[in-house]
Amino acid sequence: MPAPLNPFKAALAQKKPQIGCWMTFGDALAAELMTTTGFDWLVVDGEHGPNDIRSITDQLRVLSPTSSHAVVRVPIGEDWMLKQALDAGAQTVLVPMVDTAEQAAGVVRACRYAPEGVRGMGGYGARVTNFGAIEDYATTANAQICVLVQAETRAAIANLDDILAVEGVDGVFIGPADLSADMGYPGDLTAPEVQTVIADAITRITAAGKAAGILTLSLEGAKTYLDLGATFVAVGIDTVLLANTARALSRDAKSLISDD
Repeated sequence: MPAPLNPFKAALAQKKPQIGCWMTFGDALAAELMTTTGFDWLVVDGEHGPNDIRSITDQLRVLSPTSSHAVVRVPIGEDWMLKQALDAGAQTVLVPMVDTAEQAAGVVRACRYAPEGVRGMGGYGARVTNFGAIEDYATTANAQICVLVQAETRAAIANLDDILAVEGVDGVFIGPADLSADMGYPGDLTAPEVQTVIADAITRITAAGKAAGILTLSLEGAKTYLDLGATFVAVGIDTVLLANTARALSRDAKSLISDD
């Protein structure tokens, strides 16, 4: 039995736009709720969310049987972190702060079994092989792992063409918040200079035959980036969605109270 097909990776290769959302609660019940919302992909955020390998595994359990594909963002591109995420069952990983082609190549190697990479063989006793039931996993898994790297600094943008030339990188995600801060516009993602760099980066990524991704908190932004050619676009963050909705409900309900 081979490794399961990665539908998200296949969709990116076919240039089928995928709409996603960020998950930062670090909770399996919240993740289960999010699987009912219809998003094509959901990020299990191990960089800024309160996650460890156990909470990531719990969220993978509830996402795996659904149509919402799990994208696991590790805190940093360390081999052991990627190995743990993959052995827990992640098929798609998102690695932050990749500034050079050398870093990108290292991420790819960490996600592939030898001789193409350095991923350890411990998956035979892990969740990813259904605890040994997927006998051909090691010989078929490399082709199904989707590697996404984040370009979110001026250095990454300067090295973008070299990063795009790395075999095994399926897509590049533009990190607009960190990029805008590094460009001197902290908190101002809509600065014209920032948007110009983002637009150029998306154009370069797609021209190289890779998938371009980004996070935006507005439908207008999503439309702009999709029109530019972005393939995987996240349009919200779970905690922000809850907070904004709850604040609006509280405000509107209190407005019903008369001051008399």
